[in-house]
Amino acid sequence: MARKRFSLAWLKPPPVPPDGVMSLSDHLRELRYRLVAAIVSIILGMIVMAFFYQPLYALLLQPWSTAVEALRVSRPDISTSVVNIGIVAPFALAMRVTAAAGIVLSSPFWLYQVWAFVMPGLKQNEKKAALLFIGAAVPLFLAGIVVGYLILPQGIAVMLTFTPDSVEVTNMLDINSFLVMLLQLMLASGVAFLLPVFLVGLNLAGVVKGASLGKFRAYAVFGCFVFGAVVTPSTDPFSMSAIAVPMAVLYIAAEVVCRSLDKRKAKRLAESDLLVEL
Repeated sequence: MARKRFSLAWLKPPPVPPDGVMSLSDHLRELRYRLVAAIVSIILGMIVMAFFYQPLYALLLQPWSTAVEALRVSRPDISTSVVNIGIVAPFALAMRVTAAAGIVLSSPFWLYQVWAFVMPGLKQNEKKAALLFIGAAVPLFLAGIVVGYLILPQGIAVMLTFTPDSVEVTNMLDINSFLVMLLQLMLASGVAFLLPVFLVGLNLAGVVKGASLGKFRAYAVFGCFVFGAVVTPSTDPFSMSAIAVPMAVLYIAAEVVCRSLDKRKAKRLAESDLLVEL
């Protein structure tokens, strides 16, 4: 009896038909392939960034140090301490730091997998437009990461001002909780900055029209400010606006791009109808 040879053929994506139309089972196979590829890229990114754990740890702790130093100008007597509670806490800390760094490092690869899952259903000329626009996805994601990182010191300083000065209090920072908050803020900000990429992708897929984005513009801008208020840890308007204003601008930019793409689609459709009549 012949032995079965180990094969990863089941993982390969299905061939894309010339017209780009795929069955539901093929879409699921494509989704499985893209998810596995994205996860593998993130794991490899984690392995690479594990060698830089110490500098990453110092970099991520810098917002806390910056906030404390800024607050000591007005509150020189404030007492702070960084603690790591629990036996497995150091390992959990290392995993969180390397996981977040791996996501950032591998962002070009998993962002490509997201777009590649959408692109098989697009026409060739629309694929070219998508490839041009996806070039903005990675810089936008990284810009959001940086914004989330930079606004945190202001939020920490605001929170520490509530420390009463009438009694002696030591603000003990649980480093794991702090890094969870920081990483969530950075990743949420990075994903938020991808808003125009997803909107244009939906437009290319025929799901969203530029005119529809215009109708909901006021609601979308309001939603951007609500999102900024939710994800930022402080109550000051600067931190909220640092995320909300760029998101609103990016939404309007996506609307402009979608309207332009809709006009091109309508023009091509009119030309094809004219050729059919002739």
